Amino acid sequence: MNDTAAPSPFAAWRILRGGPFARLMAGETISMLGTWMQQMAQGWVVAGLTTSAFALGLISFCAGLPLLALTMHGGIVADRYDKRRILLATQVVQIVLALAIGWLVARGQIAVWHILVAGILLGVSAAFEMPASAALTPELVKKEELGAAIAVDRSIFHATRLAGPAIGGWLIVWLGTASAFYANAFSFVALIAAILTLPPRRLGTAGEEALRQTGMKEGLAYVRRDRPTLAMLSLLAICTTCISPFFMIMMPLYSRHVLRIDVQSHGVLMMSSGIGAFAGSIWLLTIASDKRAAYLRCAVAIICVCMIGLALAQHLWQAVVSMIVLTLGSSTLFGLANTIVQERAPDYIRGRVSAIAGMSFFGVLPFSGLAVSKFADLVGLRVAMGFAGIAFGLGATALLLTHRQMCIRQPVAVAVESNEPAASAIP
Repeated sequence: MNDTAAPSPFAAWRILRGGPFARLMAGETISMLGTWMQQMAQGWVVAGLTTSAFALGLISFCAGLPLLALTMHGGIVADRYDKRRILLATQVVQIVLALAIGWLVARGQIAVWHILVAGILLGVSAAFEMPASAALTPELVKKEELGAAIAVDRSIFHATRLAGPAIGGWLIVWLGTASAFYANAFSFVALIAAILTLPPRRLGTAGEEALRQTGMKEGLAYVRRDRPTLAMLSLLAICTTCISPFFMIMMPLYSRHVLRIDVQSHGVLMMSSGIGAFAGSIWLLTIASDKRAAYLRCAVAIICVCMIGLALAQHLWQAVVSMIVLTLGSSTLFGLANTIVQERAPDYIRGRVSAIAGMSFFGVLPFSGLAVSKFADLVGLRVAMGFAGIAFGLGATALLLTHRQMCIRQPVAVAVESNEPAASAIP
């Protein structure tokens, strides 16, 4: 198989025709629709309770603290124990939380502190779900199908991100805000059903099984030695610091108080972010490995320009165009970086590597969300967006230039077994 070949749409179709991966993706599609509906509804509820960007950042911060504290342990658990059982337990937790918040919203008793508490509990659940889910996909497909599987997984994530907010906006208008939370709780049933059909993991060699019982130190040592992996995680952390707080946390405030649009128009804006992100995830299927560096540089430029465009937008259509192109760039960047990380990670340590990769987003977002939202309160949302776009462009460009001689396709065994630093990764 040509190492530089791009995964094709035919490979994606092949792994979706049947089998455990296809069943998991079917359940995940339904579940993620509910998740995006609830996320949109929750942001709208909180934006109605407060006009402070800092309050939204504080909610994200509280939800992120358990991720920061427990994700590394979640990676160890994912390597040692049955990932299916881990995922089943986390789905039950999320069902209970969705029903509880929906009940409070329906009774008109919801307050910011309820969202804070639910966010903390959800963070505990996500600390175990995220590494288990990320490490499960490579167990369900062949090695040569991994790139296509990751692209399919991201495509479903972003396709539901496209449809979920729009459906949520319609559902809120028709049945009330609480209905989005109840729909999310019901959607987890599909994913639970899919997980119950998955086969157990095949056992590796005695040596590999012994390595699964080692601790987080081995995962950190691997990432530190493997410079391509370290570079990709650093790039994700820069994007999470500068860009993610705006379209992950502060979009409800942007819609309500900057563009001054209603909930249905807000749903359209969030749907537009899904359009761009979905296009970016499909685009991953066409990118050969020897072209990844050029696409990463292109994605950085797109994100920088479109963040400034979003800051300057005066009308909904301008914000929609900027959001589509912005999320196309961010989806491409996140997808390529995660593909590189997962391709290189050895099976016996993949859960821990996935946990570290997750920390580059979930571990950074609580702090960047808190800091950036406070900055937005001080200088205004538009100024903060423009400044963040420029800061991201400078930081990401410096990283890519520093590692421009790296070879992403360097054999992984060298990075894992050698005591010397792996050769650098972006051509």
